[in-house]
Order: sequence, then C-alpha cells, then structure tokens
Amino acid sequence: MNGPGGAHAAIEGLPQASSAPNHSTASPKEADDEGSRGSPDGGSRGKSAASLGPGKSRRRGRRGRGRRKEDARKDAAAPDKSVEQPRPKSAPRNSRRPAKSAQDHLYAALDLGTNNCRLLIARRSPEGFKVVDAYSRIVRLGEGLAHTGALGDAAMDRAIDALRICAEKMARRGVARSRTIATAACRTAENGSDFIERVKRETSLSLEIVSTEDEARLAVAGCSPLLDKNCTSALVFDIGGGSTELIWVRMDGRAGGGPAIADWISLPCGVVTLAERHGGVEVPEDVYARMVGEVSSQLAPFLERMKLDVSGIAPADFHLLGTSGTVTTIAGVHLGLARYDRTRVDGIWISPEEVRNVTQSLLEMDYESRAAHPCVGQERADLVLAGCAIFEAIARAWPADRLRVADRGLREGILLSLMEADVRKRKRRRRKRRRKPGPAGDNGTV
Repeated sequence: MNGPGGAHAAIEGLPQASSAPNHSTASPKEADDEGSRGSPDGGSRGKSAASLGPGKSRRRGRRGRGRRKEDARKDAAAPDKSVEQPRPKSAPRNSRRPAKSAQDHLYAALDLGTNNCRLLIARRSPEGFKVVDAYSRIVRLGEGLAHTGALGDAAMDRAIDALRICAEKMARRGVARSRTIATAACRTAENGSDFIERVKRETSLSLEIVSTEDEARLAVAGCSPLLDKNCTSALVFDIGGGSTELIWVRMDGRAGGGPAIADWISLPCGVVTLAERHGGVEVPEDVYARMVGEVSSQLAPFLERMKLDVSGIAPADFHLLGTSGTVTTIAGVHLGLARYDRTRVDGIWISPEEVRNVTQSLLEMDYESRAAHPCVGQERADLVLAGCAIFEAIARAWPADRLRVADRGLREGILLSLMEADVRKRKRRRRKRRRKPGPAGDNGTV
C-alpha cells in the first residue's frame, strides 16, 4: 500500500507538601510556675506568720485560700490524663499529596511488531521527554506468517507473555496516557483480530492495528530530530519484520519548521518474511542477490513516481535516515563494539560504502559466527542479511552520500504525538477561559 502525502509530521520530569508549623502550648503547671517566679510576694517568703501580726496573718490566709480555689478550678478544667483522650482526625492521605502537574504525568508507547515487542515509558521534559522505563523482547509474532497466512500458536503465546510484562510495568508506574499499537503481522494475518481480542482478555491491553500510513507518519515523527536541516530532502526508511516503510520528506523551510511528507510507500516485505522465503541461516552470494532483486522490483513503482521529486537533486543535497534493528546492527558492527551501545549508535553518520563493507563481512561469516557477534546475537543471526539486502536495494535506488542511523522510531513518535496533543488541549482550555464572558452588568455600563 502506498499513498502520496501532503500531511506533515508534527514534532517536537514533584513538589513536597509544606508542613504546618508545630506550635507547642505550656501545661497548666508550667504556666503557674512561670507566674509564681515573678509574683510580688516572692520576697516575703522568709518571714514567719507571727512576725506579721494578727491582721496580716488573716489577710495572708485569705489570699492563700483564694489561690487554692483558683488552682482547684484549673485542675478541674484540665483534661484527666488517666482517661485516653480522642485523637484529632488527620487529613486524608491523598489530600496531603501535592497535585501532579502535567510535567509529571507518565506516558507509555507500546509497539508490537512482526519481530519485536517494545515498550517505552516517559515523562515530558524541556528537551522533549525523559525515559523512565523501557522494555524490549524479540517475540517473532510473524513466524511462519508468509507460508500460512495466520499467526501461529507458539508465536502468539510468546507475544502474550511479553505483553503481560508490559501491562504490569505500565500499571506499576501509574501511566496516565498511552497508545499501544500492532503493525504488519496483525494487519495481514487472517486471525489478527482474534489475537487482538485475546490480548485484551489476558492482559487488559487494547492493541490498535495501525495503518501503513499511520506507521509511516509515526516513524518520521520519532526520527525527525535526526534529520539534517541543511539538506533539502531525505528518505526515511523503517525496515521492519513484516514490512518496510519508505517516506520521502522535504525540509523546505515551511512554517513550523518540521519535515513535510511528500510521498511514502509500504513494501510487503521485512526481515522475517524475506528470510523465510529465501533462507536466513545459510546465505550464499546468489541467495543474497535474489533478496536484493526482489526488494528492488517492489521499489520500482515508487521510484518511478518519485522521478520528478528526485530529478536534479544532487546526492549531497539529501540523505538517508534508517530506523530499524538492521541499521543499528550494521552501525554496531561498523564501529567494532564489544557490546551494543545505543549512545554511540543513535545519530551516527556512515556512508553506503561502509555499509557494504559490513554486509560483505557478514556474508563471509557462517551462522554460528554471526550469532556469536556481540552486535548481532543469536536472535538476529538469521535475519540480519535479509535486512542488509533490503538496505542495499534502497541505497541503489537512492544513491545518497550519507546514511544517518536512528535507534528510535515508532515508540518515540507515539510519545511525542501524545504529549503534543495534551499541550494543544491545555492551550485550547486557556483560550476558552480567556474568552468566557463575565457576569451580567460587569461591562462597565450602569
């Protein structure tokens, strides 16, 4: 499926409650002691009653009786400490918690693809968002789909197990807003909708099967920060497990400054489907060439349609931007990493010639050697060459000088779109409050 696009990809983590002052009050005994220290008669305590005379003695007695009566009244008014007094009711726990601001809300994006199940939980930040939690597992939901047309029981069980972990993470973190999507495998399988219902029953997650167009837009939204604004155009591609999306974007200085999607296509082939058709364990040169040829034939109609847009554009004026496990694996091998490191891979520039060198080295390895490579691993060892073949077909059709690698994609696009939607909603509310008319007679007239 494909569709010309004129639409744009919009781009773009607690305060403490103040405690009441603790005012302590003196006990009645402490108050009396304090008063007696400064009493006027304190200096006469050393004199005897006889030395004062009869009249003075009676006055002293009356004063003493009055003081005793006053003390008795105070003791009667004081609470009896032998009886347990009721404690004042404290405010409800929730009322003492500060209200969460929009900046503290957690967002989640879940992408169930043909090969992977990925989750990202984040909160807004001035730079875009800050990741709070993440999860990724290879589930191979589309295993055997190219031959049977349906999702297999074992594949669905693996996906359910991973989705259950995702649901638990989202609940434990208290996610406020989320979007959970399923892509090519569920989109094309004859039992895709039945599987979505099973996911709802067993995990309480409501998966949304997205269209190829929505998938393309989310890919651009997630990768947009890596586009070189000095170029006039770029080809963004997402090599998935069951499909490959290609999106031609323009950076033409339009209002808003974001990339504009000029055209796009979704090819019905990905690393899982291509490897199942041609083999992924043993991949000699001729099998690899057939993979490249199949993808090239599927690209031809899109390339023909794009002739007017790409004609006259020099290779230096546009670049390739790849988001997938294939390109990140290629980058890791190219860098010679002893262990995959996202911080070194995401955003790196490499040339198509360097990609071809990596591909050649992978072709010269047997399956066990690819599986032992720290940037490939056993889970990708039978898929990586199919991904290289898809990239090579793309690079031949669009001979750019540079490729930028993105270890980001649909999940990041989902998060940014959710956050931007909330920002727009709050702006609309503020505008409505400003336009809301005041009470009658409040317009200054008499």
